[in-house]
Amino acid sequence: MSTLRDLVEEHTSLGPADIDHLHRIAGDWQLLSDLSFADLLLWVPIKGEPRRPREFLCVAQVRPTTAPTAYQDDQVGKIVGGPEVAHLDVALTQERIWREGDPVWYGDTPARHEAIPVRLRDATDLEEALSEVIAVIGRDTNLSTARTPSQLELNYLTTADDLAQMVADGTFPPPRLPGEITSAPRVGDGLIRLDASGKVTYASPNAQSAYRRLGFNAHLVGEELAKLSSRLSGDPLEGNDAAERILSSLRGEFPARMEVEARGATVLTRALPLLPAGVPIGALVLVRDVTEVRRRERALMTKDATIREIHHRVKNNLQTVAALLRLQARRVDAPEARMALEESVRRVASIALVHETLSMSSDEAVEFDGIVDRVASAATEVATTGSSVKIRREGTFGVLPAEIATSLVMVLNELLINAVEHGFPAPDEEAEELVAAPPLGGGGEVVVSAHRFRKQLHVTVADNGRGLPEGFKFEGSNRLGLQIVRALATGELRGSIELRNRAGGGTEAVLVVPLGKR
Repeated sequence: MSTLRDLVEEHTSLGPADIDHLHRIAGDWQLLSDLSFADLLLWVPIKGEPRRPREFLCVAQVRPTTAPTAYQDDQVGKIVGGPEVAHLDVALTQERIWREGDPVWYGDTPARHEAIPVRLRDATDLEEALSEVIAVIGRDTNLSTARTPSQLELNYLTTADDLAQMVADGTFPPPRLPGEITSAPRVGDGLIRLDASGKVTYASPNAQSAYRRLGFNAHLVGEELAKLSSRLSGDPLEGNDAAERILSSLRGEFPARMEVEARGATVLTRALPLLPAGVPIGALVLVRDVTEVRRRERALMTKDATIREIHHRVKNNLQTVAALLRLQARRVDAPEARMALEESVRRVASIALVHETLSMSSDEAVEFDGIVDRVASAATEVATTGSSVKIRREGTFGVLPAEIATSLVMVLNELLINAVEHGFPAPDEEAEELVAAPPLGGGGEVVVSAHRFRKQLHVTVADNGRGLPEGFKFEGSNRLGLQIVRALATGELRGSIELRNRAGGGTEAVLVVPLGKR
């Protein structure tokens, strides 16, 4: 299915500003659809030679949440002409709302047609200059459940007609404020209608309930909503701000949404001026009780902060363990024991890196490239080797969940230490499992490469060192580091690992880790 922009650019001669206005219409017209109890279809005239009646293309559609739809099938992309769109042509050419005509039938569904011209007001002169009508909104109401409307429905319909006239005038919808959402509050959440003086002329039951949560138990009708909201707010500054936003809507402005808090309750409000034919007649205020939503958000924030604090303390404890092991290593005379303790320090420190990163993250996932770079730097610093060895990274690991990152950092730490120390040993060291061939090139290099393919992370640690000794078997190695690598790769990571000689010399370890659900 093509997007609104694709359809308009392909079939019409409308410009970028026109398309942006149509996007604003489609972003805010659920409000008009719900108030009208009707489907809204956005029609644009097909470019080409003028015809009477023209052909129109439907580029967007919205169904009401307050009434049954008139269309079971999607209408977007449909091109129609002839008598079927005569009402659209009248609205386009005469630049007025069309409400004449008898009901039509869509299969077994009777429907009433209306057509609302969409005008883009020239931003350079809001009082005088008006651009021509660029599109038409078809407002089609399902009449199969027609009955005598209630007071709520009458107020909805009256407000819908005011907004429809504002669409025809080019004053609705307003330009969207940066970062503002368009999904809430909705009509069904709560609706309040104000007259030109700011007094409430109608409040839906949900709106009345929302203000009861704030502490107002009387009926809203007749109240000055700006003063009432200011009086109820638990924060005087917030209350004044809420009142000013309601008053600004009465002056014809479109203020941003705002939350009012009082007595432990939170109500989200949105004020819209009612300016049919440019005459300010009052305002529409949509309200939604978001108390439980904000309570859950605060609980999640508290939980996230607690988890980050736990990771911070785990990191501190691991660093303390590493420091104790380092102190113990300094007091040990036996070289083998000292080496074993120093290896343990590096392993503990690598795990601490993951928890340090998680303590600064808002979720249980880490950007792993930075951790790999720090582990690689530590490997070159602590390894004793007879030549200069550089470690570099190719590709990216991306963001990894904590359960993968903790095990993977230990595997990479062991592989890097093994590559540096045993691929490029000191001149006087007789490595037990190495062939007596010099490193390739003028200096040693270890490359860590990573890429993702089909929900798997492929990692290769390759060096240009001496390579593996003849007859070496990874599965039978008695080195503790390689045993840790094998156990974590096939166990915790549920992956596979292979250690082999490179064709051009040196060694490479190939690790494959699945990234699916665990």
